[in-house]
Amino acid sequence: MTKKKQKKEKSIEETLWDSANKLRGSVEPAEYKHVVLGLIFLKFVSDKFEERKQELVNDGKERYVDMVEFYTMKNIFYLPKISRWSFLVENAKQEDIALKIDTALFTVEKNNPSLKGALPDNYYSRLGLDISKLASLIDTINNIDTLKDKQQDLVGKVYEYFLSKFALAEGKGKGEFYTPKSIVNLITEMIEPYKGKIYDPACGSGGMFVQSVKFIEAHHGNTKNISIYGQEYTTTTYKLAKMNLAIRGISANLGSMAENTFFKDQHKDLKADFILANPPFNQKQWRTDKELIDDPRWAGYELPPKGNANYAWILNIVSKLSANGVAGFLLANGALSGGSDEYKIRRKLIENNLVEAIIVLPMNMFYTTDISVTLWILNKNKTARTIEHNGKLKKYRNRTNEILFMDLRRMGIPFEKKFIQFSESDIASICATYHSWQQDESETRYQNIPEFCYSATFEEVSKKDFSLVPSKYIEFLNRDENMDFDEKMTSLQTDLTDLLKAEEKSKKDLLSLFKELGYEIKL
Repeated sequence: MTKKKQKKEKSIEETLWDSANKLRGSVEPAEYKHVVLGLIFLKFVSDKFEERKQELVNDGKERYVDMVEFYTMKNIFYLPKISRWSFLVENAKQEDIALKIDTALFTVEKNNPSLKGALPDNYYSRLGLDISKLASLIDTINNIDTLKDKQQDLVGKVYEYFLSKFALAEGKGKGEFYTPKSIVNLITEMIEPYKGKIYDPACGSGGMFVQSVKFIEAHHGNTKNISIYGQEYTTTTYKLAKMNLAIRGISANLGSMAENTFFKDQHKDLKADFILANPPFNQKQWRTDKELIDDPRWAGYELPPKGNANYAWILNIVSKLSANGVAGFLLANGALSGGSDEYKIRRKLIENNLVEAIIVLPMNMFYTTDISVTLWILNKNKTARTIEHNGKLKKYRNRTNEILFMDLRRMGIPFEKKFIQFSESDIASICATYHSWQQDESETRYQNIPEFCYSATFEEVSKKDFSLVPSKYIEFLNRDENMDFDEKMTSLQTDLTDLLKAEEKSKKDLLSLFKELGYEIKL
C-alpha cells in the first residue's frame, strides 16, 4: 500500500495570493493589488497598535492608552476605534464594509501626519467589490500574526511577494513599480550604502530603500546614519511606496506628492552620497523641443535628446551626486552606444572620469520587459574614495583611467519558471570581483577573465570611440556563441539606415531623370 503524497503546506503569501485572486473578474490585477495591500497595511498597524496598548496597560499606564503621544514616541501609528482591524473584522459581513475600510484608512492618515498622501482615498467604495469576496479576504488576512517573528519581517515578506506577483500578473509594459529583489540586492552590495543620503529619482514602490536598510542591518551598521529621498511620478505607486516604507518603520522624504522628476524636481538642492535607481527604459518624447532646454541638471553636457530619456536620467543622477557620491542604476543596453547627442554626453561622462563600471545582466530578469539591461555604476571620486564601515575606514585605489566591464549573462538561476534571478553565491562572486578591482594594489588578486570581466583603460575606450558595450572589451573565446545581440542589432540598424538613405537617393535621381525627359511620375 503506497503512502499518499503529503500535500505541501501553503505559505501565508501563497494563501493570501489565492484569496486575492478571488477578486478577479470584477477587479483588474492593476487595481486589486491596492485592495490587498491596503488591508495588509491596516492589519499590520493595528497589530502594532494593540501590542503597544497592552504594553501600556501592563505598565500600569492604562490612563494613557488613548493619548497619541504614547504611540508616536515608539514610532507606532495611533488608531481610533473605527480604524482598528478588530472593528473591520466585526463588520466584515456588512453591506457597507467597503465604506468602513475607506473611513478607516482616511482616519489613520488624518491622525498620523507622516502618512499624508500615502493611503488609498475613497478607494474600496468606488470599486464596487463583491461583499462576500471582500469579507473572505478580510478573514484570510485576519489569520496572519504580523508580530510573530520580528526578525523575519513577515509583513515585509508579504509585501515583497505581492509586489513581485502583481508585477508578473500585469506583464510587459506594466508593473514598473517593482525591481526584482536579486538585482536590488546586487546593487546595494556593490555600492555599499552604509551612511549618508540615499536617493532614488524613480523610486517605484520603494524597493531600493528597503534593501538599503536591510544591507545596513546585515552589515551591523546604524540605520540612523542614513536619510532617504525619493520621487515617484504615478500617484498609486507613490502611495504604495509610502505604505511599503511605513510598515517597515522607514522614514523617507518622497516629496509632497507624486510628481514628474524632470518637470517638478522635489529635491533640487540634494547632493546624495548614494543613488540607486531603475528609471523607465527608453522613454519616448519625454519633453518637447522647447521644454527643459536650460535645465541646470544638464550643465556642462549636451541637451539630452527628446526622443529618449535615458541620458536625461543619467544627467539627473550625475547632478545629484555629492563630491564622493556613488550611483548604481539600470538602463536598456541601447544607452551603451550610438546616438549623436547621446554619444557626446557619454564621451563627456567618460572624460570626466565618472564611469566606474558597466555590467550587462542576463536576459529575462525583469517581469515587465525581455530586453537586455545594463547596470551602470558612476563614482564622483574614483581617485581617493574612502568609506567608513563599523568604525573602520575602507580605502579604494586610484582607478582614474579605468572602467570595469562585466558580462553576467552566464549567471543566474531559474525563477518563476521563465525568469532568471541571481543566487546569493552569484552576488558574492560578482561583488568580490568588483571590490577586488576597486581595492587591489598588487595586481595579483583582480584579473581579467574571458567572458566575464575586463578592466579597460581610458585609451582603450577612446580607441573604441567611447562605446561602453562590454563585448568590445571582454575577451570571448567563442564569438558566435557569445554574440552580443544588442551590439549586432545596433550594427544592423546602422546598415539598414544607410541602405534606406541610398534607396531614397536612387529614387530621387530616377524621378529627376524621367522629369528631364519630359515624363512626370506620380507616386
